[in-house]
Amino acid sequence: MNTINNIAIYCGASEGNNLKFKETTMQVGQWLADQGIGLVYGGGGVGLMGILAQATLDAGGSVHGIMPEELFKREVAYKGLTELEIVDNMSIRKARMLESADGCITLPGGPGTLEEASEAFSWAVIGDNSTPVTFLNVNHYYDSLINMFDEMTINGFLAETDRNKLFFSDSLDEIYAFMVSYTPPAVRTYHRD
Repeated sequence: MNTINNIAIYCGASEGNNLKFKETTMQVGQWLADQGIGLVYGGGGVGLMGILAQATLDAGGSVHGIMPEELFKREVAYKGLTELEIVDNMSIRKARMLESADGCITLPGGPGTLEEASEAFSWAVIGDNSTPVTFLNVNHYYDSLINMFDEMTINGFLAETDRNKLFFSDSLDEIYAFMVSYTPPAVRTYHRD
């Protein structure tokens, strides 16, 4: 059983156009606080990122933001976080988020959100990330991505054992259960034909 003290959450710097995204993000903040789990996120005060930080803090939770200096200078940081860490660039931010967390949850978002979660999973496959990567599939938002990862497996680009290490669910309780029982994928080896 893994201990989950902090969870990194990837989500949009926009709210999206479906009220369910905002409502679920607020519920995630409440859930984190109720579980005594700290939030690690990108430090932003806009979109779902800001909603998540506010909901977590309002519920009495702790929030650790990690933001690259270029974004901090644009004044997009959420004011009033438990801790705000400023780093040199986005690559360092992504690495620090994984180092600071015991698991990752991906909420709806755009290309940046998808890139962060995909990188965390690809790092797991090559042995550079031991934390579980999950997607909270709000209102079927990630159904197409589920199909894409399944297609990667069917077509021989992703091992089935590795595909099983990436978890999609619309239930936070199921995601938590996956995280506490997670074992990282075996480090990928390469064979020449």
